[in-house]
Amino acid sequence: MTPAPDPTRTTEEDSLADDQQSFPAQQQEPPGLTGAMTPTPDHGEQSYRGSGRLDGLRALVTGGDSGIGRAVAIAFAREGADVAIGYLPEEEEDAQETARWIREAGRRAALVPGDLTDEATARGLPDRAVQELGGLDVLVNNAGFQMARRDSVEDVTTDELDRVLKTNLYALVWVTQSALKHLGEGASIINNSSIQAYEPSSSLLDYASTKAAINNLTVNLAGELGARGIRVNAVAPGPIWTPLQPATQPEEKVQKFGQDTPLGRAGQPAEVAPAFVFLASPRDASYVSATVVGVTGGKPVF
Repeated sequence: MTPAPDPTRTTEEDSLADDQQSFPAQQQEPPGLTGAMTPTPDHGEQSYRGSGRLDGLRALVTGGDSGIGRAVAIAFAREGADVAIGYLPEEEEDAQETARWIREAGRRAALVPGDLTDEATARGLPDRAVQELGGLDVLVNNAGFQMARRDSVEDVTTDELDRVLKTNLYALVWVTQSALKHLGEGASIINNSSIQAYEPSSSLLDYASTKAAINNLTVNLAGELGARGIRVNAVAPGPIWTPLQPATQPEEKVQKFGQDTPLGRAGQPAEVAPAFVFLASPRDASYVSATVVGVTGGKPVF
């Protein structure tokens, strides 16, 4: 017997869920670009509606060219914030597209490219953002990297380990240290954690380790910076359809990406961005700090 349609779901929602059950086989070289993905991720370009929750704020989003970073940048701009985005120079095409959406929202967009695995570059990023925007109120540590084409810990190379740890953890500390001289009372820091901090995959042992460390770092920073009126939180996404997936996962994993969640599908960047908006809002999250918000398709974050 064919089940009756769910009256609470729209045709658009049914179509979105069906489309996300599986993905075509595809691969890219790291770091990956949005334009080569099938299907193209949804960053909220057509759907996100702002309500002035970040009016007048100035934000820096690392890894802001694509994926979750792009969705956050678009949402922040539509909520009234000026946005600087950090990204690798080879991601210029994606960065320009993100900047276009920020400007279409009527806000300032600052492009600050650079490789955050270089300490001087990472430490200089907040200063460059402030030069462009005139100040800084929100720091989003979103930049991340993973390598998944391995079967054993014995396959992990020192170069890979360096890139993952420096991108995900070292750079977060370096950027945050530099940003603190610009962040005043009422400011916030939001780190990008992962479901991998709670349900680590054996093929992602280095990546998962950095995400668990980010959770601890978030709590520690919140404890230290609360006295300065600075809130520190994190968002833990589950499997989200971004360029990082076809650029770092084997084709067979890409095809089944996200199917192991209780909701049975991968999420879209647009579905993660509202969590960052909430945590950044001095109106809505004024008493929220040391919290990790899960956007995981039903996987627990505790």
